Amino acid sequence: MRVVGLRLEPGQNIPEHRNAIPVALIVTEGRLHFDDGLKRGEVGAGEMMLINPGERHTYRADVETSAYLVFAGLPGVRSRLWSLRRKH
Repeated sequence: MRVVGLRLEPGQNIPEHRNAIPVALIVTEGRLHFDDGLKRGEVGAGEMMLINPGERHTYRADVETSAYLVFAGLPGVRSRLWSLRRKH
């Protein structure tokens, strides 16, 4: 697991990209607008967004925003998709 801090200024964006491993994006201040090609939304302070390996996505900030990216795995190691559903 690896944790990386992210800080975006108002109007700053992260171009569309993909990750090789699952990522949890946890916003600590401000808000991020995201687009994964299928849906758009907003993640505010105290909220989390889960990004599965291989999913295209981009995000931008309208206000000063801070977040942590938690990379859960290692590139090249088979990983399972994120899910918040309980197993039955």
